[in-house]
Amino acid sequence: MAVRVLAHLAPGPKVRDLVAAEAPWLDVRFCAEDDDATFYRELPHAEVLWHVLRPVSGTDLAAGRRLRLVQKLGSGVNTIDVAAATDRGIAVANMPGANAASVAEGTVGLMLAALRRLPALDRATRSGRGWPTDPSLGETVRDIGGCTVGLVGYGNVARRVETIVAAMGATVLHTSTRDDRHPGWRPLPTLLAASDIVSLHLPLTESTHHLLDADALGLLRPDAVLVNTARGPIVDEVALTEALRTGRLAAAGLDVFDTEPVAADNPLLALGNVVVSPHVTWYTADTMRRYLATAIDNCRRLADGRDPAHVVNAVTPTRLANRPTS
Repeated sequence: MAVRVLAHLAPGPKVRDLVAAEAPWLDVRFCAEDDDATFYRELPHAEVLWHVLRPVSGTDLAAGRRLRLVQKLGSGVNTIDVAAATDRGIAVANMPGANAASVAEGTVGLMLAALRRLPALDRATRSGRGWPTDPSLGETVRDIGGCTVGLVGYGNVARRVETIVAAMGATVLHTSTRDDRHPGWRPLPTLLAASDIVSLHLPLTESTHHLLDADALGLLRPDAVLVNTARGPIVDEVALTEALRTGRLAAAGLDVFDTEPVAADNPLLALGNVVVSPHVTWYTADTMRRYLATAIDNCRRLADGRDPAHVVNAVTPTRLANRPTS
């Protein structure tokens, strides 16, 4: 019997073809993240929700009367009301490490774009202002290989970033919740003060919300670059905007924001020393293949009466088996 899935993403034809070829037994209904009409029409009939970024509230979960599993396509589950899911006996699963390679490469891309002022140079060249060459490039632009890169958080993505930038010649420091005895570990204040590039790689929790506030940002060097491909609220955006505007921080590369989608009037978007992208460093064909393979496997486990992999909440297989199907 087919498992009914609501996939909360707008697929391209290759994604549709892959799902059809790999799991013809799944009944997958795709829905763009901004299409609330389709979402709420399909949600009551879905047994599995494939979730990307649009928040899933307790009210949403209550409307999903047949839901047995919320499958995060990614690792961070901060956009899911996990407590409400647990109360309703709905498993929540994630995919640790599935997007690590893509996010790591995207992180280094933002480092390079911010460090080498690529968007500004692109605009100047297109408008005929690229020549003569801006003499400040030879005084401000850096090679990653000549920098100290500080990684805040030391999970799958951070370790891949470390491998890449170390191969480029960078000195790499990292911090985590406690001294992990790996070379390069530093307490957060020491790391911030010592780094030319600071890159964030940690989940959003109560303890990491505004971890980089005005005081923490004040520890950074004036010529430092901040890169955030983790979660927007880890950084105090008001303090970050002020630091960038006044020159207390040289540049930032941001894939994530406090509120998403980011508003067009967000002051960060008006700053010439900020490089931005819309929370897509994870979004590559390679990551999508990994996501879909894991999501399909967990649907297969559910259909077979087995426990899904990487469940993050306290829902037992017995409770899963006893979920209503109509």
